[in-house]
Amino acid sequence: MELTSKLKELSEKIVTLKDQIETEEATKTAFILPFINLLGYDIFNPIEVIPEFTADIGLKKGEKVDYAIIENSVPILIIECKHWNENLSLHNSQLFRYFHASKSKFALLTNGIEYKFFTDLDAANKMDEKPFLEFDVTKLKESVITEISKFHKSKFDVNKIANNASSLKYSKEIKNVFNAQLIEPEVDFIRFFTSKIYSGRQTEKVIEQFKELVSKSINQFIVEKVNDRLQNALNKEEEKLILVNKEPEEESKIITTEEELEAYRIVIAILRKKVAVNRIAFRDTQSYFGILLDDNNRKPLCRLHFNGKTKYLGIFDENRKEIKEKIELIEDIYKFDSALLKTVNCYEEYETEVVN
Repeated sequence: MELTSKLKELSEKIVTLKDQIETEEATKTAFILPFINLLGYDIFNPIEVIPEFTADIGLKKGEKVDYAIIENSVPILIIECKHWNENLSLHNSQLFRYFHASKSKFALLTNGIEYKFFTDLDAANKMDEKPFLEFDVTKLKESVITEISKFHKSKFDVNKIANNASSLKYSKEIKNVFNAQLIEPEVDFIRFFTSKIYSGRQTEKVIEQFKELVSKSINQFIVEKVNDRLQNALNKEEEKLILVNKEPEEESKIITTEEELEAYRIVIAILRKKVAVNRIAFRDTQSYFGILLDDNNRKPLCRLHFNGKTKYLGIFDENRKEIKEKIELIEDIYKFDSALLKTVNCYEEYETEVVN
């Protein structure tokens, strides 16, 4: 619990300060050293945390990695740091060279927000191309915090972490592959399902017909599976949001229907391809059911107009103008998945422009 609390504090600090951090050195001081410190290492003890650790590479002398965490005079984790706004994928090769020279079992590449942990699963003493643990410190899940805790000074065990690294790495890859199939299923993926339910010849036309059906069915299945988990949370959120900024006499007039909640879950199933589920919120009003990004009224994703005889889905264009689309069934929302994802992209692109 203490580590979770400290990580949350660091996350809030990063969100508040990042736009004021202009250099790599400032990134180290404000974001990365506090992270090392919350893992239980004394950043002011040069026997424990060595800045500018020398990692001579062949004939190249004086090569230095930003930090090395030391145990019994041996580096157990080397850390290469970049400015918080830098793309880490451009710097893997540099850390690759340091890893081999330092003899450390683990390497970390970070910009203070994104963290990528590497080891040598594919070949001994040769850093893997892909990290076995990767996360954004401002968007942590409980499962990731558990993995971070294994690097804490009080729990650090090289063999245990190395043994678990393989499972973490391949589990992440499996999730990435599955997510890619949800977005754009490949022929073999579609064929796997059709072979179980369709006895005819799987021609190109048949595969094309099943493509949308497979994608839609899996997304609906995911919605159904998470329904039970979401229900309690949704009920609590519903009660809280209805009470916020509303006069007592208005509260009794708002009724959030199961139909609206089911539509909300479908929107979640569509948008989870682009954003974390916990970033998608709703606010019910007397005139419409609003679905928002980051619970922000300035970031509407869509609106459900279900109070009349005819149902409408309100889609927002790049100028945040609402366009009402008539729907017959709740499932018809899936037909507008591209428009919903485009709305998310508009907000993400705008935030990127603001940061840059």
